[in-house]
Amino acid sequence: MPHGLGSGQQPELASAAVLAILEISTGYRILGLLHIVAVVVAFGPLFVYPALRRAGAASEMAKLHTYVSLPALVLVWVLGMGMIGMSDNAIEVSDTWVLLALLSWVVLMVVSWFLIRPAINDTGEQAAKRLAMGTGITHLLLVFSLWLMVFKPFLDRG
Repeated sequence: MPHGLGSGQQPELASAAVLAILEISTGYRILGLLHIVAVVVAFGPLFVYPALRRAGAASEMAKLHTYVSLPALVLVWVLGMGMIGMSDNAIEVSDTWVLLALLSWVVLMVVSWFLIRPAINDTGEQAAKRLAMGTGITHLLLVFSLWLMVFKPFLDRG
């Protein structure tokens, strides 16, 4: 097993800082897998929005955003909170990296709902700029959130 963990042992916080998904329980790891799948589903479509816009597929893009990306983004939060709840106190909401991830998620929801969603069906030049800005912010926050999840910086407990 990685990091010298024996069967049934809890991961140390030192090893928790380098594991993306802790070796706590099968249920926890399944939630972790679903959390990652939800992230892929939530963010994947945004990478094709520019091509869909150029192809004049605003209606398809709106459906994708409303019925796939936004619900998956909500699932990201639900599954992440579930992982914290199942972490046997190895991860707490009060950990700085978790608070930053939650703040990032809130900003993602605001950008997705108030910037990207209204710009999808609008064919004007300003809407295209808002869509580009929204997807750019989303991509940056995705990278920032991935960094937080993988490296767990600012781990407050040692």
